[in-house]
Amino acid sequence: MSLKPFKSIGIGVAYSPNLKANLFEAARLSVFFGAKLFLIHVGEASEEKTNMLNIILKSFEKDNLKYEVVFKTGNPVDVILSTSEEKKIDLLVLGAVQRERFFKYYLGSIARKITRQAKCSVLLLIKPSVERVPCQHIVVNGLKDPKTEQTITAAFYVANKLNSNKITIVEEVKQDQIAVKVDDDKSLRRANIMKERIRMRENSRIKDIISHIPEEYTKDKTIKLQPIFGKQGYSIGHYAQISRADLLVMNAPTKMTFWDRLFPHDIEHILTELPTDVLILQ
Repeated sequence: MSLKPFKSIGIGVAYSPNLKANLFEAARLSVFFGAKLFLIHVGEASEEKTNMLNIILKSFEKDNLKYEVVFKTGNPVDVILSTSEEKKIDLLVLGAVQRERFFKYYLGSIARKITRQAKCSVLLLIKPSVERVPCQHIVVNGLKDPKTEQTITAAFYVANKLNSNKITIVEEVKQDQIAVKVDDDKSLRRANIMKERIRMRENSRIKDIISHIPEEYTKDKTIKLQPIFGKQGYSIGHYAQISRADLLVMNAPTKMTFWDRLFPHDIEHILTELPTDVLILQ
């Protein structure tokens, strides 16, 4: 992984009640990551709109925030996705409602539609704030996948830049890995021994990944390894919620089809009901 994975950040700008909070969140991230910020507005360019954005971001002048306003007409999803590719944006920041209503789930809200199609990393914010709310606890997936090492490394990079002091790596283990039918004390004991072996194996795998991460990211961090037996995507989302995590970091899915949305799994469980702010890494 690049030591600086986010060199450019994009945010869709809509003139809504959350505009200032969303802009402040994106601007702060740009300053923390040393990234250029692209403000993408779906609509005609106007001096009035540009001046309004400049006024909102004036307080970041002292932080040497570099930003550019992009005006483009068209379908919001297409405009944000095409601009992200044209400007080589590494991280797209999107305001999102926490829960997607059932009928909207199939049609998809703008934020979720973009998330499913984006070729860059996406940060979904459910409670953007003008005043900074410290990000203290980050939960990251540790599932066995070729992308996971990069995802865990990126989570430590983010924790370092946001001054988060606690990281929990959740290893979701599918229930079918414990192929024991529990119907008496003996089979229960066998199932527990099997679970313990899987826990040790998973923890060993994650410790090996952590050993490759630069020490500047891992020092002074409280690191917890948490194996969970259950349904992928749902389990980690539930854990992030009950542990009051400030940020959940996930691998981007390899592919998304209509059937993935009809029968939700992995990332789709997270998108249905966002447990907290979610960073999906490409």
